[in-house]
Amino acid sequence: MTRTVLFDVDGVLIHGYHTKPEKQVRWDATLKADLGVDPDQFRAEFIFDVFVKKVLVGQVSLLEALERVLPRLGYRGPAMAFVRYWLEHDSHLNQPLLDVVASLKAKGTPLFVATNQEHMRAQWLWKNLGLENYFDDMFHAARVGALKPTKPYFEWVNARLGPQAEPPLFFDDTPEVLKAARTHGWEAVQYDDLKDVTTHPWIKDRLA
Repeated sequence: MTRTVLFDVDGVLIHGYHTKPEKQVRWDATLKADLGVDPDQFRAEFIFDVFVKKVLVGQVSLLEALERVLPRLGYRGPAMAFVRYWLEHDSHLNQPLLDVVASLKAKGTPLFVATNQEHMRAQWLWKNLGLENYFDDMFHAARVGALKPTKPYFEWVNARLGPQAEPPLFFDDTPEVLKAARTHGWEAVQYDDLKDVTTHPWIKDRLA
């Protein structure tokens, strides 16, 4: 029986938000010039409020939440157009890592995505960006109803994975998430760049 391997999205499979600021690739760098929305205000009044509290866990849809908040941020266009802009600008695939994932897939490795996403971006990642071609399933927060690093998230995923002959191997960029994963029986590895995956002993042996 081969080992299950899981990957986070942002900061790992996607070059975007990373827990280390120097590694971040900002999707909203030109948001003010392009759509008239100040990115700092957007983060303060949307991301760190209703998005994290309600949208990511599937209690409120992304479009519904944006339609409530965007007008007071000065945006007058359709919420769907804003979403399209967001998704397209936050889609920088880490192709070298996905090439490694493809090699693991060819070896028969069970592969999953473990990520804090709402439904629309999860679907975008899966279908439009093609993660469905690399992974068996995506365990995203809105589907689970809980965020990493909370206990319900990992309990839900463990129930879906079922009994494991070896601890699941998990790559994520956030120390708090890694710590939580370890308490739930996973081997969790900090991801900063590709070598964190390719030099891992189990991965290295698998790809040899």
